[in-house]
Amino acid sequence: MSKPEFVYVTYIETTPEKLWDALTNSDFTERYWFGYRATSDWKAGSPYHIAKDGQRSVEGMVLVSDRPNKLVYAWDVVKYADRERTSRVTFDIEPRGTVVQLTVTHDELDERGRTLRDISGGWPMVLASLKSFLETGKPLPADLPSRAA
Repeated sequence: MSKPEFVYVTYIETTPEKLWDALTNSDFTERYWFGYRATSDWKAGSPYHIAKDGQRSVEGMVLVSDRPNKLVYAWDVVKYADRERTSRVTFDIEPRGTVVQLTVTHDELDERGRTLRDISGGWPMVLASLKSFLETGKPLPADLPSRAA
């Protein structure tokens, strides 16, 4: 039986290099990811974490780092770490003329876990905010209600 996965495709008017920087620069991530900072040196084999106000929410290891084409990391939700398996997030970045196609695949999910439910509401908001930030300089409002409980 195959494991559930979440796939999201969007098109952003930017360059692959600028998109890569937005995904990997802590100051950028904090602006469009509703206050969360993604921190690492983003080399394959290195640890990373995502935190807000100093509290880690996600951590793991960078699995693939191919700037500016592909970034893959293991995803462990800190509060579920003892109850759910580690999942994986893949960012595929492909130039398409004057835009970039970003495909985010979150797979290897625990079919009975909470992560799938949380990311199904979370990733669309984060990626819409990323798109807005790169195209207009403004992320989505920080007080945007979340679907995830």
